[in-house]
Amino acid sequence: MNTKELRELSSDELKNKLFEFRKELFNLRFQHKTAQLENTQRLSFVRRTVARILTVMQEQQGVKS
Repeated sequence: MNTKELRELSSDELKNKLFEFRKELFNLRFQHKTAQLENTQRLSFVRRTVARILTVMQEQQGVKS
């Protein structure tokens, strides 16, 4: 997901996406440590997506204040 798509989501939808991506990140890290991960690029993609979601959430929170 790109930042533009994330900005169009509501705060509840962002929280759900954040939960999903953090769960996936946990699983990817576990697979990486046990040498079962084939697509290591997915790990960095998910990590960056989590950061994007957190950034958009902070932006939305700043606008409300």
